[in-house]
Amino acid sequence: MKIFANKPVKLAKFKKHNLPKIRKFGLGNSVCRNCGKKGMGMIRKYDLYYCRHCFREVAKCVGFKKYS
Repeated sequence: MKIFANKPVKLAKFKKHNLPKIRKFGLGNSVCRNCGKKGMGMIRKYDLYYCRHCFREVAKCVGFKKYS
């Protein structure tokens, strides 16, 4: 961050108070393997962990077939 380039004490304080909460469960826990997106639209079945956009790209390589 450019604002704290010359102020290491303020940078440490900023990092201490503004860290994101570590999630153990829920939507914020799972991250897409391909793009790193968090939240909704995550394919977690069979431990895939792809968002729905990346899953469409990777589905054939993984072995899924589209019917009808």
